[in-house]
Amino acid sequence: MDTNTRSGSLPARARGVALAAGRGFVLALVSLPGAVLWFTLSLLSLSLVPIGIGLLTTPWVLGRVRAFADWRRVVAAEWSGVRIPSAYRPVPEGKPWTRTYALLRDPAVWRDLRWLQVDMSAGYVTALLPAVLFFYPLEGIAAAAGLWRPLSRWGGYWYGFVHVTDQASAFGAGALALALLALTPLAPRLLTVHFKLTRAVLGASQRELAERVRVLTETRRDAVDSSAAELRRIERDLHDGAQARLVAMGMDLGTIETLLDKDPARARQLLAQARQSSVDALAELRELVRGIHPPVLAERGLGDAVRALALRSPIPAEVTVELGGRAEAPVEAAAYFAVSEVLTNAVKHSGADRIWVDLHHEDGRLRVSVTDNGKGGAVIGAGSGLAGVERRLGTFDGVLAVSSPAGGPTMVTMEIPCALS
Repeated sequence: MDTNTRSGSLPARARGVALAAGRGFVLALVSLPGAVLWFTLSLLSLSLVPIGIGLLTTPWVLGRVRAFADWRRVVAAEWSGVRIPSAYRPVPEGKPWTRTYALLRDPAVWRDLRWLQVDMSAGYVTALLPAVLFFYPLEGIAAAAGLWRPLSRWGGYWYGFVHVTDQASAFGAGALALALLALTPLAPRLLTVHFKLTRAVLGASQRELAERVRVLTETRRDAVDSSAAELRRIERDLHDGAQARLVAMGMDLGTIETLLDKDPARARQLLAQARQSSVDALAELRELVRGIHPPVLAERGLGDAVRALALRSPIPAEVTVELGGRAEAPVEAAAYFAVSEVLTNAVKHSGADRIWVDLHHEDGRLRVSVTDNGKGGAVIGAGSGLAGVERRLGTFDGVLAVSSPAGGPTMVTMEIPCALS
Protein backbone atom coordinates (compact mmCIF):
# COMPACT_ATOMS: atom_id res chain seq x y z
CA MET A 1 0.00 0.00 0.00
CA ASP A 2 2.83 2.40 0.83
CA THR A 3 4.53 1.49 -2.45
CA ASN A 4 1.36 2.31 -4.37
CA THR A 5 1.04 5.59 -2.56
CA ARG A 6 4.60 6.57 -3.37
CA SER A 7 4.28 5.48 -6.99
CA GLY A 8 1.02 7.38 -7.28
CA SER A 9 2.44 10.57 -5.75
CA LEU A 10 5.54 10.58 -7.96
CA PRO A 11 3.60 11.24 -11.20
CA ALA A 12 1.56 13.85 -9.35
CA ARG A 13 4.72 15.61 -8.19
CA ALA A 14 6.15 15.39 -11.71
CA ARG A 15 3.00 16.96 -13.12
CA GLY A 16 3.20 19.71 -10.49
CA VAL A 17 6.82 20.45 -11.40
CA ALA A 18 6.04 20.50 -15.13
CA LEU A 19 3.00 22.71 -14.55
CA ALA A 20 4.99 25.15 -12.42
CA ALA A 21 7.72 25.25 -15.07
CA GLY A 22 5.23 25.96 -17.85
CA ARG A 23 3.45 28.63 -15.85
CA GLY A 24 6.73 30.26 -14.86
CA PHE A 25 7.81 30.33 -18.50
CA VAL A 26 4.53 31.97 -19.52
CA LEU A 27 4.90 34.55 -16.72
CA ALA A 28 8.47 35.30 -17.77
CA LEU A 29 7.36 35.82 -21.38
CA VAL A 30 4.60 38.20 -20.26
CA SER A 31 6.13 39.99 -17.28
CA LEU A 32 9.25 41.43 -18.91
CA PRO A 33 7.70 42.95 -22.08
CA GLY A 34 4.46 43.84 -20.28
CA ALA A 35 6.18 45.56 -17.38
CA VAL A 36 8.61 47.42 -19.66
CA LEU A 37 5.79 48.54 -21.97
CA TRP A 38 3.42 49.84 -19.27
CA PHE A 39 6.16 51.41 -17.16
CA THR A 40 7.51 53.26 -20.19
CA LEU A 41 4.05 54.45 -21.23
CA SER A 42 3.30 55.53 -17.65
CA LEU A 43 6.49 57.59 -17.40
CA LEU A 44 5.82 59.16 -20.80
CA SER A 45 2.20 60.01 -19.94
CA LEU A 46 3.11 61.46 -16.52
CA SER A 47 5.88 63.55 -18.05
CA LEU A 48 3.32 65.07 -20.41
CA VAL A 49 0.94 66.11 -17.61
CA PRO A 50 2.48 69.62 -17.20
CA ILE A 51 1.75 70.47 -20.85
CA GLY A 52 -1.80 69.06 -20.70
CA ILE A 53 -1.47 66.03 -22.98
CA GLY A 54 -0.83 63.74 -20.02
CA LEU A 55 -4.10 64.82 -18.43
CA LEU A 56 -5.89 63.09 -21.29
CA THR A 57 -3.69 60.01 -21.59
CA THR A 58 -2.91 59.22 -17.95
CA PRO A 59 -6.33 57.81 -16.96
CA TRP A 60 -6.21 55.36 -19.88
CA VAL A 61 -2.59 54.31 -19.29
CA LEU A 62 -2.96 53.89 -15.53
CA GLY A 63 -6.21 52.02 -16.12
CA ARG A 64 -4.32 49.50 -18.27
CA VAL A 65 -1.60 49.25 -15.60
CA ARG A 66 -4.31 48.51 -13.03
CA ALA A 67 -5.80 45.83 -15.29
CA PHE A 68 -2.32 44.28 -15.73
CA ALA A 69 -1.83 44.21 -11.94
CA ASP A 70 -5.32 42.81 -11.38
CA TRP A 71 -4.58 40.03 -13.88
CA ARG A 72 -1.48 39.14 -11.86
CA ARG A 73 -3.61 39.08 -8.70
CA VAL A 74 -6.00 36.60 -10.32
CA VAL A 75 -3.12 34.43 -11.57
CA ALA A 76 -1.47 34.47 -8.12
CA ALA A 77 -4.66 33.26 -6.47
CA GLU A 78 -5.43 30.57 -9.06
CA TRP A 79 -1.90 29.21 -9.59
CA SER A 80 -0.37 29.41 -6.12
CA GLY A 81 -3.15 30.35 -3.71
CA VAL A 82 -1.47 33.69 -2.92
CA ARG A 83 -4.15 36.31 -2.27
CA ILE A 84 -3.22 39.88 -3.17
CA PRO A 85 -6.02 42.26 -2.12
CA SER A 86 -6.91 45.16 -4.37
CA ALA A 87 -7.04 48.49 -2.52
CA TYR A 88 -7.68 51.03 -5.27
CA ARG A 89 -9.71 54.11 -4.55
CA PRO A 90 -12.71 54.57 -6.84
CA VAL A 91 -12.08 56.83 -9.83
CA PRO A 92 -14.81 59.46 -10.19
CA GLU A 93 -16.58 60.00 -13.46
CA GLY A 94 -16.11 63.32 -15.20
CA LYS A 95 -13.41 65.21 -17.02
CA PRO A 96 -10.07 63.47 -17.75
CA TRP A 97 -8.14 65.91 -15.55
CA THR A 98 -10.47 65.13 -12.63
CA ARG A 99 -9.78 61.43 -13.10
CA THR A 100 -6.03 62.06 -13.44
CA TYR A 101 -5.96 64.06 -10.21
CA ALA A 102 -7.83 61.30 -8.36
CA LEU A 103 -5.50 58.61 -9.74
CA LEU A 104 -2.34 60.48 -8.77
CA ARG A 105 -3.62 60.81 -5.20
CA ASP A 106 -4.15 57.05 -4.89
CA PRO A 107 -1.23 55.26 -3.12
CA ALA A 108 -2.17 52.02 -4.91
CA VAL A 109 -1.34 53.63 -8.27
CA TRP A 110 2.21 54.39 -7.11
CA ARG A 111 2.52 50.84 -5.78
CA ASP A 112 1.62 49.61 -9.26
CA LEU A 113 4.43 51.66 -10.78
CA ARG A 114 6.93 50.36 -8.23
CA TRP A 115 5.74 46.83 -8.92
CA LEU A 116 6.34 47.23 -12.66
CA GLN A 117 10.01 47.98 -11.92
CA VAL A 118 10.29 44.92 -9.68
CA ASP A 119 8.40 42.75 -12.16
CA MET A 120 10.80 43.51 -15.00
CA SER A 121 13.81 42.58 -12.83
CA ALA A 122 13.48 40.33 -9.78
CA GLY A 123 9.98 39.28 -10.81
CA TYR A 124 11.24 38.13 -14.20
CA VAL A 125 14.03 36.09 -12.62
CA THR A 126 11.79 34.39 -10.03
CA ALA A 127 9.23 33.57 -12.72
CA LEU A 128 11.87 32.07 -15.01
CA LEU A 129 13.63 29.95 -12.34
CA PRO A 130 11.00 27.12 -12.27
CA ALA A 131 11.33 26.74 -16.05
CA VAL A 132 15.13 26.79 -15.82
CA LEU A 133 15.16 24.08 -13.15
CA PHE A 134 12.90 21.93 -15.32
CA PHE A 135 14.38 22.41 -18.79
CA TYR A 136 18.07 23.08 -18.12
CA PRO A 137 18.85 19.57 -16.76
CA LEU A 138 17.41 18.12 -19.96
CA GLU A 139 20.10 19.97 -21.91
CA GLY A 140 22.86 18.52 -19.73
CA ILE A 141 21.51 15.00 -20.15
CA ALA A 142 21.31 15.52 -23.90
CA ALA A 143 24.94 16.74 -23.88
CA ALA A 144 26.05 13.55 -22.09
CA ALA A 145 24.14 11.55 -24.70
CA GLY A 146 26.20 13.12 -27.53
CA LEU A 147 24.68 16.52 -28.23
CA TRP A 148 28.13 18.09 -27.68
CA ARG A 149 29.60 16.54 -30.87
CA PRO A 150 28.01 18.92 -33.45
CA LEU A 151 29.30 21.85 -31.37
CA SER A 152 32.85 20.56 -30.92
CA ARG A 153 33.99 22.09 -34.21
CA TRP A 154 33.44 25.55 -32.64
CA GLY A 155 35.44 24.68 -29.55
CA GLY A 156 32.57 23.14 -27.57
CA TYR A 157 30.29 25.12 -25.29
CA TRP A 158 29.67 25.82 -21.62
CA TYR A 159 27.06 23.98 -19.60
CA GLY A 160 26.96 25.81 -16.31
CA PHE A 161 30.57 25.85 -15.14
CA VAL A 162 31.51 22.75 -17.22
CA HIS A 163 33.31 23.38 -20.53
CA VAL A 164 32.07 20.56 -22.78
CA THR A 165 34.69 19.63 -25.39
CA ASP A 166 34.77 15.82 -25.30
CA GLN A 167 32.82 12.86 -23.99
CA ALA A 168 34.45 13.00 -20.56
CA SER A 169 33.42 16.63 -20.05
CA ALA A 170 30.01 15.76 -21.48
CA PHE A 171 29.62 13.18 -18.68
CA GLY A 172 30.54 15.96 -16.27
CA ALA A 173 27.75 18.07 -17.72
CA GLY A 174 25.42 15.10 -17.32
CA ALA A 175 26.41 14.76 -13.65
CA LEU A 176 25.69 18.46 -13.11
CA ALA A 177 22.35 18.02 -14.86
CA LEU A 178 21.41 15.18 -12.51
CA ALA A 179 22.32 17.36 -9.53
CA LEU A 180 20.08 20.13 -10.89
CA LEU A 181 17.37 17.59 -11.61
CA ALA A 182 17.27 16.78 -7.90
CA LEU A 183 16.28 20.41 -7.29
CA THR A 184 13.31 20.41 -9.70
CA PRO A 185 10.77 19.63 -6.91
CA LEU A 186 11.45 23.19 -5.74
CA ALA A 187 9.86 24.61 -8.92
CA PRO A 188 6.33 25.06 -7.44
CA ARG A 189 7.83 26.77 -4.39
CA LEU A 190 9.86 29.10 -6.57
CA LEU A 191 6.70 30.06 -8.44
CA THR A 192 5.07 30.82 -5.08
CA VAL A 193 8.10 32.98 -4.22
CA HIS A 194 7.41 35.01 -7.36
CA PHE A 195 3.82 35.67 -6.30
CA LYS A 196 4.82 36.45 -2.71
CA LEU A 197 7.27 38.99 -4.08
CA THR A 198 4.41 40.46 -6.10
CA ARG A 199 2.24 40.59 -2.99
CA ALA A 200 4.99 42.30 -1.02
CA VAL A 201 5.03 45.15 -3.54
CA LEU A 202 1.37 45.33 -4.58
CA GLY A 203 -0.13 44.69 -1.13
CA ALA A 204 -1.18 47.54 1.11
CA SER A 205 1.34 48.69 3.72
CA GLN A 206 0.76 48.56 7.47
CA ARG A 207 0.32 52.33 7.49
CA GLU A 208 -2.45 52.14 4.92
CA LEU A 209 -4.11 49.28 6.79
CA ALA A 210 -3.97 51.35 9.98
CA GLU A 211 -5.52 54.28 8.12
CA ARG A 212 -8.22 51.95 6.83
CA VAL A 213 -9.01 50.78 10.37
CA ARG A 214 -9.15 54.41 11.53
CA VAL A 215 -11.61 55.33 8.77
CA LEU A 216 -13.81 52.33 9.53
CA THR A 217 -13.79 53.21 13.23
CA GLU A 218 -14.84 56.77 12.46
CA THR A 219 -17.60 55.71 10.08
CA ARG A 220 -18.91 53.23 12.66
CA ARG A 221 -18.97 55.98 15.29
CA ASP A 222 -20.72 58.31 12.83
CA ALA A 223 -23.29 55.59 12.10
CA VAL A 224 -24.02 55.17 15.82
CA ASP A 225 -24.30 58.94 16.29
CA SER A 226 -26.56 59.28 13.24
CA SER A 227 -28.80 56.47 14.46
CA ALA A 228 -29.09 58.10 17.91
CA ALA A 229 -29.86 61.49 16.35
CA GLU A 230 -32.46 59.91 14.05
CA LEU A 231 -34.11 58.20 17.02
CA ARG A 232 -34.25 61.50 18.92
CA ARG A 233 -35.78 63.20 15.88
CA ILE A 234 -38.47 60.54 15.59
CA GLU A 235 -39.27 60.78 19.31
CA ARG A 236 -39.44 64.59 19.08
CA ASP A 237 -41.66 64.53 15.99
CA LEU A 238 -44.00 62.01 17.59
CA HIS A 239 -44.17 63.96 20.85
CA ASP A 240 -44.64 67.42 19.31
CA GLY A 241 -46.76 66.36 16.35
CA ALA A 242 -48.96 63.30 16.11
CA GLN A 243 -48.98 62.54 19.84
CA ALA A 244 -50.07 66.08 20.75
CA ARG A 245 -52.83 65.98 18.14
CA LEU A 246 -54.08 62.61 19.38
CA VAL A 247 -54.15 63.87 22.98
CA ALA A 248 -56.09 66.96 21.90
CA MET A 249 -58.45 64.79 19.88
CA GLY A 250 -59.08 62.61 22.95
CA MET A 251 -59.90 65.67 25.02
CA ASP A 252 -62.26 66.92 22.28
CA LEU A 253 -64.04 63.57 22.21
CA GLY A 254 -64.52 63.73 26.00
CA THR A 255 -66.01 67.22 25.69
CA ILE A 256 -68.24 66.06 22.82
CA GLU A 257 -69.54 63.21 24.98
CA THR A 258 -70.54 65.74 27.65
CA LEU A 259 -72.16 68.19 25.19
CA LEU A 260 -74.16 65.69 23.11
CA ASP A 261 -77.34 66.28 25.14
CA LYS A 262 -76.72 69.82 26.40
CA ASP A 263 -75.37 71.58 23.29
CA PRO A 264 -75.59 69.45 20.10
CA ALA A 265 -74.45 72.34 17.89
CA ARG A 266 -71.26 72.80 19.90
CA ALA A 267 -70.76 69.03 19.93
CA ARG A 268 -70.96 68.88 16.13
CA GLN A 269 -68.45 71.72 15.89
CA LEU A 270 -66.01 69.90 18.16
CA LEU A 271 -66.63 66.66 16.24
CA ALA A 272 -65.58 68.33 12.98
CA GLN A 273 -62.51 69.69 14.75
CA ALA A 274 -61.64 66.20 16.04
CA ARG A 275 -62.05 64.78 12.54
CA GLN A 276 -59.63 67.37 11.14
CA SER A 277 -57.18 66.61 13.98
CA SER A 278 -57.27 62.92 13.05
CA VAL A 279 -56.59 63.78 9.39
CA ASP A 280 -53.66 66.00 10.39
CA ALA A 281 -52.25 63.35 12.74
CA LEU A 282 -52.47 60.72 10.02
CA ALA A 283 -50.70 63.02 7.54
CA GLU A 284 -47.93 63.69 10.06
CA LEU A 285 -47.51 59.97 10.74
CA ARG A 286 -47.29 59.28 7.03
CA GLU A 287 -44.68 62.02 6.62
CA LEU A 288 -42.74 60.60 9.54
CA VAL A 289 -42.82 57.10 8.07
CA ARG A 290 -41.73 58.49 4.69
CA GLY A 291 -38.75 60.10 6.43
CA ILE A 292 -37.75 56.77 7.99
CA HIS A 293 -38.21 54.55 4.93
CA PRO A 294 -40.32 55.80 2.01
CA PRO A 295 -42.99 53.28 0.92
CA VAL A 296 -42.12 53.80 -2.75
CA LEU A 297 -38.53 52.78 -1.97
CA ALA A 298 -39.62 49.58 -0.25
CA GLU A 299 -42.19 48.68 -2.88
CA ARG A 300 -40.63 49.78 -6.17
CA GLY A 301 -36.92 50.19 -5.55
CA LEU A 302 -34.32 52.92 -5.70
CA GLY A 303 -34.89 53.98 -9.32
CA ASP A 304 -38.59 54.78 -8.90
CA ALA A 305 -37.97 56.34 -5.47
CA VAL A 306 -35.43 58.77 -6.97
CA ARG A 307 -37.85 59.52 -9.82
CA ALA A 308 -40.46 60.41 -7.18
CA LEU A 309 -37.93 62.76 -5.56
CA ALA A 310 -37.31 64.40 -8.93
CA LEU A 311 -41.03 64.91 -9.49
CA ARG A 312 -41.31 66.76 -6.15
CA SER A 313 -38.27 68.94 -6.89
CA PRO A 314 -39.01 72.62 -7.64
CA ILE A 315 -36.22 72.53 -10.24
CA PRO A 316 -36.90 70.30 -13.30
CA ALA A 317 -34.85 67.12 -12.85
CA GLU A 318 -34.11 64.39 -15.39
CA VAL A 319 -33.42 60.90 -14.02
CA THR A 320 -31.58 58.09 -15.84
CA VAL A 321 -31.62 54.64 -14.24
CA GLU A 322 -29.59 51.61 -15.38
CA LEU A 323 -29.92 49.05 -12.62
CA GLY A 324 -30.16 45.33 -13.31
CA GLY A 325 -31.68 44.53 -9.92
CA ARG A 326 -32.03 45.79 -6.37
CA ALA A 327 -29.41 46.38 -3.71
CA GLU A 328 -29.90 45.52 -0.06
CA ALA A 329 -32.49 47.66 1.74
CA PRO A 330 -29.97 49.59 3.92
CA VAL A 331 -27.87 50.45 0.85
CA GLU A 332 -30.94 51.62 -1.08
CA ALA A 333 -32.03 53.74 1.88
CA ALA A 334 -28.58 55.32 2.21
CA ALA A 335 -28.45 56.11 -1.51
CA TYR A 336 -32.02 57.48 -1.47
CA PHE A 337 -31.48 59.88 1.42
CA ALA A 338 -28.09 60.91 0.01
CA VAL A 339 -29.74 61.85 -3.30
CA SER A 340 -32.50 63.63 -1.40
CA GLU A 341 -29.96 65.71 0.53
CA VAL A 342 -27.98 66.58 -2.60
CA LEU A 343 -31.16 67.63 -4.43
CA THR A 344 -32.18 69.77 -1.45
CA ASN A 345 -28.77 71.46 -1.48
CA ALA A 346 -29.05 72.10 -5.21
CA VAL A 347 -32.50 73.68 -4.81
CA LYS A 348 -31.39 75.88 -1.91
CA HIS A 349 -27.95 77.02 -2.99
CA SER A 350 -27.09 76.31 -6.63
CA GLY A 351 -29.32 78.76 -8.48
CA ALA A 352 -29.69 76.10 -11.18
CA ASP A 353 -32.62 75.71 -13.52
CA ARG A 354 -31.90 72.09 -14.46
CA ILE A 355 -30.73 68.96 -12.64
CA TRP A 356 -29.64 65.58 -14.01
CA VAL A 357 -29.54 62.41 -11.90
CA ASP A 358 -27.85 59.23 -13.15
CA LEU A 359 -27.98 55.86 -11.37
CA HIS A 360 -26.13 52.79 -12.61
CA HIS A 361 -24.25 49.77 -11.30
CA GLU A 362 -20.89 48.59 -12.56
CA ASP A 363 -17.84 46.76 -11.22
CA GLY A 364 -19.66 45.85 -8.01
CA ARG A 365 -20.52 49.48 -7.19
CA LEU A 366 -23.71 51.50 -7.15
CA ARG A 367 -22.80 54.84 -8.69
CA VAL A 368 -25.07 57.89 -8.44
CA SER A 369 -24.25 61.27 -9.94
CA VAL A 370 -26.26 64.46 -9.47
CA THR A 371 -25.37 67.33 -11.81
CA ASP A 372 -26.80 70.85 -11.90
CA ASN A 373 -26.08 73.84 -14.13
CA GLY A 374 -25.91 76.30 -11.24
CA LYS A 375 -23.24 78.70 -10.04
CA GLY A 376 -20.93 76.07 -8.52
CA GLY A 377 -18.74 76.53 -5.47
CA ALA A 378 -20.06 73.54 -3.52
CA VAL A 379 -17.59 72.08 -1.02
CA ILE A 380 -17.59 69.31 1.56
CA GLY A 381 -17.18 71.16 4.84
CA ALA A 382 -18.06 70.82 8.48
CA GLY A 383 -21.75 71.49 9.04
CA SER A 384 -22.64 71.28 5.35
CA GLY A 385 -25.22 68.90 3.95
CA LEU A 386 -22.55 67.25 1.83
CA ALA A 387 -20.54 66.40 4.96
CA GLY A 388 -23.60 64.58 6.27
CA VAL A 389 -23.94 62.72 2.98
CA GLU A 390 -20.28 61.71 3.18
CA ARG A 391 -20.78 60.32 6.69
CA ARG A 392 -23.89 58.43 5.60
CA LEU A 393 -22.06 56.82 2.67
CA GLY A 394 -19.00 56.09 4.79
CA THR A 395 -21.09 53.73 6.90
CA PHE A 396 -21.32 51.47 3.86
CA ASP A 397 -17.70 52.00 2.77
CA GLY A 398 -18.96 54.42 0.14
CA VAL A 399 -17.30 57.58 -1.14
CA LEU A 400 -18.41 61.06 -2.16
CA ALA A 401 -16.68 63.20 -4.79
CA VAL A 402 -17.62 66.77 -5.64
CA SER A 403 -16.61 68.73 -8.74
CA SER A 404 -17.94 72.27 -8.46
CA PRO A 405 -15.78 74.98 -10.04
CA ALA A 406 -16.82 78.61 -9.69
CA GLY A 407 -19.45 79.33 -12.32
CA GLY A 408 -20.56 75.69 -12.40
CA PRO A 409 -21.60 73.15 -13.23
CA THR A 410 -21.67 71.10 -10.03
CA MET A 411 -21.35 67.31 -10.18
CA VAL A 412 -21.74 65.22 -7.04
CA THR A 413 -20.75 61.57 -7.47
CA MET A 414 -21.59 58.91 -4.87
CA GLU A 415 -20.39 55.31 -4.92
CA ILE A 416 -21.35 52.42 -2.64
CA PRO A 417 -19.91 48.91 -2.97
CA CYS A 418 -22.81 46.48 -3.28
CA ALA A 419 -24.26 43.60 -5.27
CA LEU A 420 -27.62 43.61 -7.02
CA SER A 421 -30.12 40.81 -6.72
